[in-house]
Amino acid sequence: MPKAVRLEEYGGVDVLKIVEVPRPEPGPDQVLVQVKAAGINPGEAKIRDGALAALWPATFPFGEGSDLAGVVVATGPGVTAFKAGDEVIGWTDNRASHAEYVVTESEKLTPKPPAVPWEVAGALYVAGATAWAAVRAVGLSEGDTVVVAGAAGGVGSIAVQLAKQAGATVIGLASEPNHGWLRDHGVLQVTYGDGVEDRIRAAAPDGKVDAFVDTVGGDYVQLALDLGVAPSRVDTVANFEAVEKFGVKGDGSMVGSSAAVLAELAGAIAAGELEIPIAATYPLDQVKDAYRELAHGHTRGKIVLIP
Repeated sequence: MPKAVRLEEYGGVDVLKIVEVPRPEPGPDQVLVQVKAAGINPGEAKIRDGALAALWPATFPFGEGSDLAGVVVATGPGVTAFKAGDEVIGWTDNRASHAEYVVTESEKLTPKPPAVPWEVAGALYVAGATAWAAVRAVGLSEGDTVVVAGAAGGVGSIAVQLAKQAGATVIGLASEPNHGWLRDHGVLQVTYGDGVEDRIRAAAPDGKVDAFVDTVGGDYVQLALDLGVAPSRVDTVANFEAVEKFGVKGDGSMVGSSAAVLAELAGAIAAGELEIPIAATYPLDQVKDAYRELAHGHTRGKIVLIP
């Protein structure tokens, strides 16, 4: 029988279990995918430990994971866009991609370009859709200066590249070990921590910041406002209390959730115009180790499970 991650209670990484489950069957407009790669995300860790239980209450046992890339095994009635053997990138909203097989709706899949590696394809959905939405939310154009907090993380590493493509000068907040990667991608590097506001002003070409993308949370929205950025040009994907308090934007993966966006990002990767850094890959049965690495923070890019 195929294997999948299951949780029977909230808690730390030790509640993650690998169990045998029946192979799922696709229903109308659904596709069965054999998973080749599935990214892990901070939000999944918060769901696991119960931090988001008020928003998304769990019925135990339940699975885990949204990102996926794999090979179509079977299709349900009404599916015409895909057939067995097709290589696809997509997602599921059913906490189910950390598994050897997953069923999802055909509208949540797009063909995988041959030039996109499996681990990159499997890491693309959550971080890519989030970065795509956040960058568009702040309305960048030629000549703007934008700050990206968490610039070397899963979302931030994509956001800085999309912001550069929009014509902006990009200032990336990151730890010093990640400055070289940012420099190689045309991003001005600023170390976070005490005195960061002064360092940002010094790095900005005219001392002025036009937009701010926060992928971290904490006090970064307040920092953006202190820098004089208008609330309409601040987007946070990690501090939703600030959206309510300050009237900033909170566009993230839900805004960017479409197969068309996924296809656009995958096409850019295939063309060599976008890089998705892969920090590490783990086999499915080492899912606990994968989340331990994620919890350490300071990860450059994505961590991916390879079922």
